[in-house]
Amino acid sequence: MVALIPEVAGGIAVTAWVYLLLARGAFWRAVTPSVNARRPMPGVPSRWNTRPVAAVIPARNEVEVVAQSITSLLAQSEAENIHIFLVDDESSDGTAEAALAAARNAGKPAALTVIRGQAPPPGWTGKLWALQQGVMLAREFGPRCFLFTDADVAHTPEDFSRVLEAAAGGGYDMASLMVRLHCESWPEKLLIPAFLFFFFQLYPPKWTGDSRRKTAGAAGGCILIRPEALERAGGIAAIRHEVIDDCALARAVKRSGGKVWLGTAETAASVRPHRSLAEIGRMISRTAFSQLKHSAVLLLLTILGMMAVYLLPVALVFSLRPPAAILGLAAWLLMAAAYFPAVRYYRLCPLWALSLPVAALFYTGATLVSALNYWAGRGGQWKGRIQDPGRLQRSFK
Repeated sequence: MVALIPEVAGGIAVTAWVYLLLARGAFWRAVTPSVNARRPMPGVPSRWNTRPVAAVIPARNEVEVVAQSITSLLAQSEAENIHIFLVDDESSDGTAEAALAAARNAGKPAALTVIRGQAPPPGWTGKLWALQQGVMLAREFGPRCFLFTDADVAHTPEDFSRVLEAAAGGGYDMASLMVRLHCESWPEKLLIPAFLFFFFQLYPPKWTGDSRRKTAGAAGGCILIRPEALERAGGIAAIRHEVIDDCALARAVKRSGGKVWLGTAETAASVRPHRSLAEIGRMISRTAFSQLKHSAVLLLLTILGMMAVYLLPVALVFSLRPPAAILGLAAWLLMAAAYFPAVRYYRLCPLWALSLPVAALFYTGATLVSALNYWAGRGGQWKGRIQDPGRLQRSFK
C-alpha cells in the first residue's frame, strides 16, 4: 500500500481538477467578458433611467493615475447624467488638484465635486470611511444609483451604459465588474491572470448570482448599487471594519434580500502598473489572511490544499514512476485547461497557462506572509495605514 502512495496522490490531484472544472460553478469560464446590453426589465420606473448616477471615488495619493480615471468618467456616453464625488483621503501628493485639472481639461468642471476627507474614526478602514463621506454628500442629489470605482480605473465611453442596462435588465440591486488589471511586465504576466483565476474560484459569479447560495463576490473597481439596496444592507457603516470591503458589501446586500451580479469587464481597466514581484506580493498579502478569517487552522489547510492541487502534479510529472507521472501530467493539463481562459483574457501566449503552479507557490507564500504580518500587529497595510491589526492569541481561537 505504501508503494502506491504516489499513484494515489496523482489520482487525488486528477479528481480535484475534475471537480474544479465541473462542479465549482464553471468559475474558470467566468473570465470571459460578460457585460452585454440587455433590454430594461418590464416594470422598471422610467425615472430610474433619468435620475443621475453618483460616482464616488475614494482616493489617497493617486496623483499618477487619477486624471485618467476622471477623464474617462466624463467621456462616458451617459456623462451628462454622471456626477463625480472624489474623496481626497488626506493625500499628500496633489491628488485633488490633479482631478480638478482633469475635469477642467475635459470642459466639465461642474461635474466633479472634491471632498476633503477626514481621518477615519476608530473601527473604520480608511477607504470605507472615505467612501462613506462621499455617499453622505452624494445622497443629497437623489441619484438613481451609486457607482463605486477606484482612482486607477479608466473606462471606455460605453462601459456605464452597458452595466446600467445589464443591472436594469436583470433586476439586480448590485452589479460589479472585475476590471482588467495592468498586465505588461513579466511579473504581471506570471501573477495577474492568476489573481483573476483564484478570485473567481473563491467567488464563482454563477453562485454569486444565485439567491439560493450564500456565496457573494464583488470587485471594488466598478460597483453599481441602488441607494435603496445599500440602505437595506445597513449602508457602508455595516462593513466599516472590513478589509475585503467589496465582497463584504456583496454579502450584506445578498443577506438583506438583494440580487447581486458579478462579471468581467471587456474594456474597463486599471492603469496602475505592478512594477515588481514584491509589489504584487504586498497587494496579495494585504488581504489574504483576512480572507481566511484570521484562522491558523484555515491557513494550514490552505497551504496543504495549494500544495496538493497545484504543486503535487508537477512533482509527480518529474517522478521516476510512470503511472504517477501520467496522473500528474493529466492533472497539470486539466489545470492548464482551466487556466487558459484567464490567460487568453489578458491576451498572453497560451504557454503561460502552464505557469499556474509557479503562481500558486507565490500566492501561498504571500498568504503566509499575510498571516505573519497580522500576528505581528501590522496586517492589511495600505498606503501608510494598518487596516487589519491583529494579535497572536486571537488567531488561535
